[in-house]
Amino acid sequence: MRPDDCFSPDYGSARRRFLDASAAAGATTEAIAHPGRGPGGEALAMDVAWFGPADAERVLLTCSATHGIEGFCGSAGQIAWLAGGRLRELPPGIACMAVHAVNPYGFAWQRRVNEDNVDLNRNFIDHAAGYPENAGYDELAETLCPRSLDEETLAATQRALEAFEAERGPTAWLNAVVKGQYRHADGLFYGGRAAAWSNRTLRALLGRRLGAARQVAYIDFHSGLGPSGYGEPMSSHPYGSAAFRRLRDWYGDEVTSTGDGSMNFVENDGDSINAVVESLPQAEVTGICLEFGTLPEWDVLNAMRRENWLQFHGDRESRQGRDIVAGLRAAFYGETPAWKRSIVERSLEMQAKAVAALAAS
Repeated sequence: MRPDDCFSPDYGSARRRFLDASAAAGATTEAIAHPGRGPGGEALAMDVAWFGPADAERVLLTCSATHGIEGFCGSAGQIAWLAGGRLRELPPGIACMAVHAVNPYGFAWQRRVNEDNVDLNRNFIDHAAGYPENAGYDELAETLCPRSLDEETLAATQRALEAFEAERGPTAWLNAVVKGQYRHADGLFYGGRAAAWSNRTLRALLGRRLGAARQVAYIDFHSGLGPSGYGEPMSSHPYGSAAFRRLRDWYGDEVTSTGDGSMNFVENDGDSINAVVESLPQAEVTGICLEFGTLPEWDVLNAMRRENWLQFHGDRESRQGRDIVAGLRAAFYGETPAWKRSIVERSLEMQAKAVAALAAS
């Protein structure tokens, strides 16, 4: 299959391609209906493909569209694996489970967040334990998300944000802006005040389907951060932990961590790796977020700021609204042949490495 054939123009097409590739590969599928609908009234679902023994102790688990609009990238990575004949070459005793569109609402509506403006990779926390404070975000909330977002306002607020970073330093900046916040429901990187549908559904699915698993290699596909086309394997496993040492053994020194200062991100307890670990206490989980770069970081952040303004203050059907949605799409989906080829090749490489590591375990 050519790289172009793994990518889709919209959620509905991606879902059909995923299900067709699953059927052609001989995988069994399950559709978990989402209560919402897409922009054309289409049904939404978290789709699951399984290939291999039902009681496999070693499983490759992949997820796409945890951040909805990033599903263009992740869906292609999963489809390339399904359609490339790799499943029929699996070593004995190993299964693959691909979860397509963890956040189908965000994928369909071309939003990074879910139906409640929740960033799912900040939502996988213990909601009964209370919510972390983020004083830095509180300070920047109105600057990040002003009620008016003409180009003059956008430029002025960006200067203010750059001044905050210059004065406080990059770590304080990252902690304030992207670590996650639980107070501003109309803001960026909002983690929510309850477990979202995708959170509850994914945890239940993992417990139901992976109860026999003892070794799980987890890959969560993302886009929008880092050099264009490069798939950086990131992990929130604590630096120096047994899980992180396994990652370095499996994938090499490219793996970066929130704990060693090598990753352009900050520690975040609410990501999906945390959910997989908590949902499978009987298993040894080795998880990465495979992050594919697109545009420069400020361009990506400003695309998110514009789209957030559009959701709460604008009209998505207006010309301006369509332009803003197209800008967000460009920030997370590099629609060029070279970018697509990079995503497919890297996705196949990392999934193959995960299977080889499971086979050797």
